[in-house]
Amino acid sequence: MHEFELIKNYFLKLSKRSPSSLDLNDDVFFDKKNKLVVSVDTYTEGNHFINFKKPDLVIKKIIRSSISDLICKGVKPKYYFISGSGNKKTFSKSNLSKISKSLNQEQHKYKICLSGGDTVFSNKLSFTITSIGFANDIIYRNKARLNDDIYVSGNLGDSYMGLLFLGNKIKLNNLLGKYFTSQYFMPNIQLKLSKQIKKFANTSIDISDGLLADLHKMINSQKLSYKLDLKKIPISKNLEKVLNLNKLSKVKYISNGDDYQVLFTASKNKRRIIKKISTNYRIKLTKIGLIQSINKKSCLIDNKNRIISLKNKGYFHKF
Repeated sequence: MHEFELIKNYFLKLSKRSPSSLDLNDDVFFDKKNKLVVSVDTYTEGNHFINFKKPDLVIKKIIRSSISDLICKGVKPKYYFISGSGNKKTFSKSNLSKISKSLNQEQHKYKICLSGGDTVFSNKLSFTITSIGFANDIIYRNKARLNDDIYVSGNLGDSYMGLLFLGNKIKLNNLLGKYFTSQYFMPNIQLKLSKQIKKFANTSIDISDGLLADLHKMINSQKLSYKLDLKKIPISKNLEKVLNLNKLSKVKYISNGDDYQVLFTASKNKRRIIKKISTNYRIKLTKIGLIQSINKKSCLIDNKNRIISLKNKGYFHKF
């Protein structure tokens, strides 16, 4: 069963008395009256991270991926709660010390504060992060407009290449291996964008499951489609180098998830302010496509304007 089917069939009706739940079709809970914004994410070993050999880096990955849910809504994260299930091996004194040190580093970097949590014994390692921020308003899903430009922050694909490297599915030299490993565990989330994005975005989401999968979620209840230009989708110079050296196709590396960049749409009359904010705050913001009528099929095109067929459109939660 697909994640959306599960929510619709079993849980949506339970949230109807709570408008702040946003019909369970957004990344956050938003209580406008109390200006409260909440996001909850669960991460399991073997699914959201390969193993726990680097606990210090795993914790950084899950903290950043969690607060990115708030950032893409135009909300600055302030508090977080962390709950973990594990055993004596995973929660050894050495690992707990590394986890504590990493959390301290992340708190200083993103100006957030640990505010509670829970622990439970289990042979299945998992973490649940609750992130909290405060705002007068947020940027919702499903608010795209016909002919909106589609933008993405940063670069895509580095995290996936890091995953392939860590899984011994591709060979890289030491320098590139370190770079992509770092991008996998410590995605460059756009905290500065949280203060600016409300000035121009109509709708937004963070890219966790993959560019195409998350773009679909962002407009899933609207009678709209999209057109993306492959050549405009931004990748790092390092990823471009690896793709060229190994004669790999770019299209297979831009929609695999774990990027935690911000995907948003904006009206064409916002192009100037977007360019200005991108320059002034040194945030890479790239226009990659267009929102179009549902009468046209969603598509990804190559440099000759030919439609590209993708077998893997990202990660979809199934039960």
